[in-house]
Amino acid sequence: MGLRLTLACGDYDRTWALQDGAVVPEGIDLQYVALDPPVIFRRMLERGEWDASEMSFASYLITRGRGEDRFMAIPVFPSRVFRHSAVFIHEDSGIKAPQDLAGKRVGLPEYAMTAAVWVRGLLQHEYGVGPGQIRWLIGGLETPAPEEKIRFSLPPGVRLDSIPAGKTLSGMLEQGELDALVSVKLPSPVARRSPKVRRLFPDYQAAELDYYRKTGLFPIMHTVVLRQDVYEAHPWVAMSLYKAFVRAKAAAEARLTDTDAVRYMLPWMVAEAEELRVLSGGTWWPYGVEGNRKALETLVQYMVEQGLMPAPLKPEQLFAPATLDEFRI
Repeated sequence: MGLRLTLACGDYDRTWALQDGAVVPEGIDLQYVALDPPVIFRRMLERGEWDASEMSFASYLITRGRGEDRFMAIPVFPSRVFRHSAVFIHEDSGIKAPQDLAGKRVGLPEYAMTAAVWVRGLLQHEYGVGPGQIRWLIGGLETPAPEEKIRFSLPPGVRLDSIPAGKTLSGMLEQGELDALVSVKLPSPVARRSPKVRRLFPDYQAAELDYYRKTGLFPIMHTVVLRQDVYEAHPWVAMSLYKAFVRAKAAAEARLTDTDAVRYMLPWMVAEAEELRVLSGGTWWPYGVEGNRKALETLVQYMVEQGLMPAPLKPEQLFAPATLDEFRI
């Protein structure tokens, strides 16, 4: 028996081999706890409930930027999502293009969530709309929401308010009380095809592909962290977990191009996987530092610009030293 270790992580194709025991980390008896990421983040940040867990990258960067040593990350990124699709607008807001968000009321569930950091960076660097040009309002998407899961300070000139008690972001957007909304989940008015609400980027896939071709960025949302006390007691665990995550992801990538009997209800999934491999020049979902250096440096830059970190940190300062060496299979 190896070292017994609890890991809380989402239920992803790239981690199924860890979850079902097909991939076993060297020297570790792993207990995989599958939960929704927001639940994991809150419980890990508040109570350090597991030995290791998936973690909001923005939350991790905030803690590291403050000099806290509560967690040590490994360069594994279980969630990556382009976020052009996450911006929704009211039909009568007058917003026709991203530049029109200047001066508007924009709702979001959490100001410091990683998706919002990427959206604000996108608006600032691709369309010239800085965070201080927007009035931000936080609240629950469909029901009243808890407070931000991590404390932070806003830079001068940025306005952030809470929506009125009893209101929801989805409801306010549909009623025109918000001009736009940043949400990682599909708002209910969009799901039921309300004529009052639409996406800022109607053909978001084309916009995201153009962005990827231009910048080479596939935004990172989450990483994996060890509790610092676990890492200090067993530093070898970082590399063992890193290798296991790489092996699990490789198994998932192989399944994507299995044409014998497709595993997922997506008829052109294999074609898309082949196209992405060509577009990315290898793997479109790399782990490790070097294959993600630009995305890591960009996210840190946005965090500093948005006042969520006091000063930039290099990618090498964010991860367990042993995991800085690339591991490929």
